[in-house]
Amino acid sequence: MARMIEELEDETGAIIKYKRHANGRGLVSPSARVAETAFIDATAYVEAHARVGLDSWVGAGSWIDKGATVGDRTFVGSNVHVGEGCVVGSGVRIGSNTKLGADVMVGNGVRVDRDQQIAAGTVIEPKGGATSRAALAAMSRPVRPQARRAA
Repeated sequence: MARMIEELEDETGAIIKYKRHANGRGLVSPSARVAETAFIDATAYVEAHARVGLDSWVGAGSWIDKGATVGDRTFVGSNVHVGEGCVVGSGVRIGSNTKLGADVMVGNGVRVDRDQQIAAGTVIEPKGGATSRAALAAMSRPVRPQARRAA
């Protein structure tokens, strides 16, 4: 089944192309990688080169910015902005009306309350754990399952 491409104009007048994601029908850039099991609300956007992992949820009016990564089984509430280049780990819960600035790193299993503004470059680690930026980046990249070979 071919996905229809929609063209929208941004604030500068440039034309941006999006496709509708199968689950939830949200607008997804053709260069973004979104797991088939992810849910993208019909009013949510996933920008160029962003990634959304397996069984993740992106709520109404939310925006996953350019190059951001949302790990597996992560919940992004309504009206959330995940800033450009952010890395959000697996099993994370981000409450509604929250804004993550550019290049924020959120460790696996972290809970971010609703109505928060997280400054650019902030690293939020799991409780009781010290994690490097490189380790967070490696942990949260969605991994595609390998095709099984016949024996």
